Amino acid sequence: MSIHVSRMLTCAVLLTLGVTSASPAFGQEINLYTTREPGLMKPLMDGFTTATGIKVNSIFVKDGLSERVAAEGAQSPADVLMTVDIGNLIDLVEKGLAQPVQSPVLEQAIPANLRGKDNQWFTLSTRARVLYAAKDLKLTSFTYEELADPKWKGRVCIRAGQHPYNTALFAAYLAKHGEARTEQWLRGIKANLARKATGGDRDVARDILGGICDIGIGNSYYVGLMRSGSGGAEQKKWGEGIDVVLPTFDGGGTLVNISGAAIARHSPNRAAAQRFLEYLVSDDAQRIYAEMNYEHPVKPDAPIHPIISALGPLKVDPLPLTEIARLRATASKLVDKVGFDQ
Repeated sequence: MSIHVSRMLTCAVLLTLGVTSASPAFGQEINLYTTREPGLMKPLMDGFTTATGIKVNSIFVKDGLSERVAAEGAQSPADVLMTVDIGNLIDLVEKGLAQPVQSPVLEQAIPANLRGKDNQWFTLSTRARVLYAAKDLKLTSFTYEELADPKWKGRVCIRAGQHPYNTALFAAYLAKHGEARTEQWLRGIKANLARKATGGDRDVARDILGGICDIGIGNSYYVGLMRSGSGGAEQKKWGEGIDVVLPTFDGGGTLVNISGAAIARHSPNRAAAQRFLEYLVSDDAQRIYAEMNYEHPVKPDAPIHPIISALGPLKVDPLPLTEIARLRATASKLVDKVGFDQ
């Protein structure tokens, strides 16, 4: 049976049964293209299916999400496009692969600075870019600017500068301080490295505990994954063996990375795709983000996991995410210019 005929029969059945758009839609499916690990999405997909009857087919695309969707063109089966960083999300919009969404539910749940002005993309959860520190330092405050302070020479660990988590941080610094100061800052951080910029955020905690470095940068949700024991007994030791500080920019707040999503321009199941996004900002889904993934819910006043709330109140830096996305290419060039990852 062709997809077209199948869809026509599905619609006919729903009309016969008198099913409204708010009713369970058993038999419907949507296709989720995501750069997020499928295991992290499963509780959310299962919750949506239970609530609506709509099945979610998850297609994990580690790299080249926008290139894949663009190559598929108007025949793409993608309904929802989900990323774990603002850069790739903005890429989808700039390449004309997303579409505007008019949804009071999404607009009420998501602050304006965490969604596109034309509602082509939406933040679903956030994670702070925080400082991991050796416990004997007893640090209580820190600025991102201090990472280049010579007093930390040979004492800093960080993952690759070209990783999206770090290019976002560098782009934010660039927006605040300009290109010349950013280059100088990056050279200062490189001079302070205890080892090559490589590995993941959890490796930073491991190496601090192992005495290789004293401070490093990592995402807050990894602290939850480590300290909860989700990653195993060894990672639990890494998480408990460090202190965590919420750093800020001078005169600003803490940088957050996001997970976010958009509805594909050629979504064959647009209404169901919008229902999925609306479900992801519901109380139930925001609780799953907090409890299962140790992220900050995007919805104001949604509960935060105790491990994450114990890190202290999060004051999000007010710099628009679109400004960070705009400057990430320049930040990437500066990373190469100073040989940050060499």
